[in-house]
Amino acid sequence: MESKSPIEESPRVDYEKGLPTYDGRRKSSVVNAEILEGEIFDERYEQTQRGLKSRHAQMIALGGTIGTGLFVGSGQALARGGPAFLLGSYILMSFLVLCVVTAIVEVATYLPTPGSSMNLFAYRYVSRSLGFSMGWLYFYSLGILVPYEITAAGLVINYWHSDINIAVWISIMIVVIVGLNALPVKFYGETEFWFASTKVVMMIGLLILSVVLFFGGGPDHDRLGFRYWMDPGAANTYLATGNTGRFLALLSTFVLSAFPFTFAPELLVVTAGEMHSPRRNLPIAARRYIFRLLFFYIGSVLAIGVICPSNDPALTDGGAGAGSSPFVVGIKDAGIKVLDSIINAGIIISAWSSGNSFLYLSSRSLYSLALSGNAPRIFKACTKSGVPYAAVICSSLFCALAYLNVANSGSVVFNWFVNLTNTSGFISWICCSIVYMRFRKACRAQNVEVPWSSWLQPWGAWCSFFGFIFLVLVNGFNVFWPQNWSASSFLTAYVGIPIFLIIYFGHRIYARKDPWAHDPMEVDLQTGMAQVLADETPANTEKKPWYMFFTKIWS
Repeated sequence: MESKSPIEESPRVDYEKGLPTYDGRRKSSVVNAEILEGEIFDERYEQTQRGLKSRHAQMIALGGTIGTGLFVGSGQALARGGPAFLLGSYILMSFLVLCVVTAIVEVATYLPTPGSSMNLFAYRYVSRSLGFSMGWLYFYSLGILVPYEITAAGLVINYWHSDINIAVWISIMIVVIVGLNALPVKFYGETEFWFASTKVVMMIGLLILSVVLFFGGGPDHDRLGFRYWMDPGAANTYLATGNTGRFLALLSTFVLSAFPFTFAPELLVVTAGEMHSPRRNLPIAARRYIFRLLFFYIGSVLAIGVICPSNDPALTDGGAGAGSSPFVVGIKDAGIKVLDSIINAGIIISAWSSGNSFLYLSSRSLYSLALSGNAPRIFKACTKSGVPYAAVICSSLFCALAYLNVANSGSVVFNWFVNLTNTSGFISWICCSIVYMRFRKACRAQNVEVPWSSWLQPWGAWCSFFGFIFLVLVNGFNVFWPQNWSASSFLTAYVGIPIFLIIYFGHRIYARKDPWAHDPMEVDLQTGMAQVLADETPANTEKKPWYMFFTKIWS
């Protein structure tokens, strides 16, 4: 019987050394490995450092991107669909997001090298073109979301009718956000931990308040129960009457419910490159993610449906600042004094924190683009403390867009920039599903075992793939109704799709000799493994008290 040559033999991984058990490799795989070795581990540059502790990374993943989308934007979704459609949409969206989280954490847990991000994994496991297009998608989308959150925080301040020009508040927030990202990552992690903790505490307080109002514990002792599910009703209509109108209301609510989740899964992966023992801590975060989705996202919209009627004029009249937040509206309707101002302060912190996280994500996306050779090498430059200062400076330039809101005419222009990011989340999650499926195919082809996998996979990746394709196509379906049609509305609803396709196919023309996707047997699954395993530390096996079970939700 003829023995297989090393090149034909399927490699098996020796996890003690992080190397394949044979010396042979296909030629293209060697070339790919040499490119990765020369870029990701370029000794001419300092690298990012693992300064994020487990509690930092998990709290950032939990609260890092919880901002105005959940606290304020949920009011529009409630007004559009009613409490039943809002709750159903969040349940379905939470399932799709959980499918994305478990898929990308499986990818990131295997080889969390410096510059860990989904665009770097797309470059390694799918193609140079997908890595290139995803990286620039993250860079500009997340960069634009930074001034969006800064502006939202500045507008919330107007709730108190401040005489100070909004430009002053914008400047203060920009200085703090950029300053925190310019410090070593451990300072960013610690600050974001407390920012996110504040949001979590506020959310817990709001959920408790909702229970109190449900049973009539408000100042007027009026027992709310599920009153607003009966009047004005559990489900609204939109653009039409009857069952058609209810279906369109559900569809629109489903699309609107995605915004609070946007880029939250990707933030968890990005922290892997600067996290202690990511191979152990990332799976822990993924397993606990379902508790956070249930408690904070689904729990919050259930509370909103209890305390706030969907036909309250304050939800849709463009009230100042957080006046359109369903939590604030419900508190004011219940006659509770002062608390609305406290919630507004919490919303400001939320927006500030989200802007902080989005700048971190944008700068690390640009850094990982440079590591994969898809951006100028200058963006690989890091300080001795591991801060990619060139990438941070470049991403910080987006903050200047916040000043467009000082003038009314400028805010119109700014909204065009914001609309560029509307479909970016959907496109990102579609690409994340593709990256996972190609990674899984390469592991099976090369007979490589992954250190962690979820029971949801691989079917979860297929669910998210088709689910978000559907959502990206129906994102602006309402513009096709005669009363809503305009060229500008159509363009702002769908402009993100052609921008991404132009970037992708533009790179495909440049790299036309590349395959559409790497051959599974030629995907490099080894470069950087030895360093990743060397960075791992043993788990703490000390038995914890029973009450520490409750920290699963917190950290």
